[in-house]
Amino acid sequence: MTAATHTHAPAAHRDPNVWRWLGAYTASVTGDVVHMTVLTWVAVDVSGPAQAGFVLAAGAVPRAVLMLGGGVLADRFGPRRVLIGSDLARCLAVLAVAAVMYAGGAHVAVLCVLAVCFGVADALFMPAVGALPPRLTAPDQLTRVQGMRSLAVRFGNTVGPLAAGVALTTSGAAGAFAGVGALFAVSLVLLAALRVPGAPTRTDVSAWAQLRDGMRYLSKRPRLVRLVVVIGLGEMCFSGPVGAALVLLTDERGWSPGTLSLLLGAFSVAGAVIGVALTVVRDVPAQRALLAASLAATAVLVAALGLARPGPGASVALCALLGAASGVPMVLGHALLQRWTAPDCVGRVTSVTSLCTLGLSPLLLPLAGIVAAAWGAGTFLAGCGAVCLLAAALAASPALGSPAT
Repeated sequence: MTAATHTHAPAAHRDPNVWRWLGAYTASVTGDVVHMTVLTWVAVDVSGPAQAGFVLAAGAVPRAVLMLGGGVLADRFGPRRVLIGSDLARCLAVLAVAAVMYAGGAHVAVLCVLAVCFGVADALFMPAVGALPPRLTAPDQLTRVQGMRSLAVRFGNTVGPLAAGVALTTSGAAGAFAGVGALFAVSLVLLAALRVPGAPTRTDVSAWAQLRDGMRYLSKRPRLVRLVVVIGLGEMCFSGPVGAALVLLTDERGWSPGTLSLLLGAFSVAGAVIGVALTVVRDVPAQRALLAASLAATAVLVAALGLARPGPGASVALCALLGAASGVPMVLGHALLQRWTAPDCVGRVTSVTSLCTLGLSPLLLPLAGIVAAAWGAGTFLAGCGAVCLLAAALAASPALGSPAT
């Protein structure tokens, strides 16, 4: 692909094109969260907890297996086209299941097919959404754009479960699935209005060869590899496992469901505040040093939450600090990654990062339950802190001094 020219590009927060991307991303992420909540509810209702786990795993496997292929497609055909295809597939799939449920209910097989469709679509969506920002704005605006992305993620994670609960209560599962389809339709409309400078270059190289080229590009840039590892380690525990550990911790300490809501809400709201702050700030100095410091703070806070045995009020305060601290590397790490990577390789490099953070993190969920049963949820949270501390040490290493050429 050819890189876009951004000589006179407006600031990201004043660029209508960036706002279209943000709106599409927010609608799509929120739709994903609502879908997962509704799918889990319906699967438990139809088949019980044991088979519900099988339904959810049916979606996680193709997402992990096909993630690298999604990066190839993003670089080969352009991220906007891949995003449109992903949203269209999810929209049609969820509306089809809504129609089946209106006609008489869904069986486990139908739910498994839906989960697989979403898993495949997610494998395409995640690398493409990471490859698009460098084509929409100038390199010095990428931190702001990643702040917007962080805000969208926090918004979806906070509003999604609430919207799913309201939809299930007022419209039933079929109506809730139809609402998910509407969210993806909104995303499609905004993506259709998006204008992306540049175009994919024609290539006679096979997709498999393109994947090898992308991995070779990454392997020859040790600093970029180290940054990918830092992002993977820094985010892996926060792509589900920490949330599951908080549920287990709440139950273990005899706190109420209301306390759990406050813990998760404080984490999300504080992360959203950080996203807003990094969106409006003009410049973030010493980004690599701030990346390492915020990862170290995240490690201390998540370990303290598990081992210090604070009361409910202090735990809510710790979760707020944890949400703020963990939100900083989420923004800065991806901004550096996009700035350091050649435009025609961003999709494939992003797919490696997405595989580490979102593709493999479900494997930690059973580990959270095993560790909590044996030694307590606090021990698992301490382990998450150790992982973040390793990420901080790598981020502070002189080897992460500058992008490889």
